Amino acid sequence: MLRYLTAGESHGKALVAILEGLPAGLKLNTKEIDGELKRRQSGYGRGKRMEIESDKVEIISGLRKGHSLGSPIALLIKNKDFKIDKLAQVTCPRPGHADLAGILKYDTQDARDILERASARETAVRVAVGAICKGFLAEFGIDVISHTTYLCSVDAQTGHLSVKDIARNASKSSLNCADKYAERLMIRRIEQAKEKGDTVGGGFEIIALNVPPGLGSCMHFDRKIDARLAGELMSIQAVKGVEFGLGFEGARLFGSQFHDPIAIQGKKITRKRNNAGGVEGGMTNGEPLLVTCAMKPISTLMKPLDSIDIKKKAPSKAAVERSDICAIVAASVVGENSTAFILAQAVMEKFGGDSIGETMRNYKGYMRALKL
Repeated sequence: MLRYLTAGESHGKALVAILEGLPAGLKLNTKEIDGELKRRQSGYGRGKRMEIESDKVEIISGLRKGHSLGSPIALLIKNKDFKIDKLAQVTCPRPGHADLAGILKYDTQDARDILERASARETAVRVAVGAICKGFLAEFGIDVISHTTYLCSVDAQTGHLSVKDIARNASKSSLNCADKYAERLMIRRIEQAKEKGDTVGGGFEIIALNVPPGLGSCMHFDRKIDARLAGELMSIQAVKGVEFGLGFEGARLFGSQFHDPIAIQGKKITRKRNNAGGVEGGMTNGEPLLVTCAMKPISTLMKPLDSIDIKKKAPSKAAVERSDICAIVAASVVGENSTAFILAQAVMEKFGGDSIGETMRNYKGYMRALKL
């Protein structure tokens, strides 16, 4: 099984990951991984740390002459802002963060012991893992993109755009938004929040194209592709909701309005719409995969909320750490790459193989059998 494990703290020496289960023979390009890391650091509303770090990945095992060996791949991203032992204690937990729950769980009075690992900084190495998986998926023609769909009360109007148009417009946006007018309003909301010492959240959609039908399973609850994707995406810091296709809105419709009529074009089976978001019965159905994530506002406020001092057991204001006003772009990039990992895992589960050639032969045989 394709799997990974990460380690590292926000202000520790480095972030590391081990990716196991990737077949041999896959060409790996660190420049492409670094490109994804740079995207994660971009976006209007990011904080000062993005001016310090310039994330670069180092592959320290599992690679020879630019190709995977089939052995575990070890990834390293060094932190320039390494000062974990010099940082002050944090005794006033921030509402919405892992601080207080972590203090209670791990029997400490210093939230620094918690927040260093709970920080979204950890997602940098997850993006590196996902970027490798993106390269793997590209071998099968599978592409994964994302775009910002709303921020605060501002909704992007993209229903009239093709996926190609969405990808092109979003790539030119400082907020990964395909609607220029909405982007301007979103920037205004971020500036308003900044003036108030506040933060903002939003939503982003992940789109995966050319996903073959049959990834995942209806036979066991823990193999359902939507359940696995939802779990992976919900693990991203600040993500509080995940929906597929119409999601919660679909629950307001009649079945005749929601479900996607099946049709045939030539010899190809298709759907007349995609309200299900490309997933039925825990399996991909061949339509584009559509997943939307809701990101809460960042927990660290420059004008902090009420809290307590955990040592003094007295009322206090919450701690203030260096942070962002808005990190919707970063979250969408992490979401893209997290989705790529789950899809790559499902591809390996479905088609197997110790080398990319073997996996590809199995994939082509399956697609031929489906006449797709």
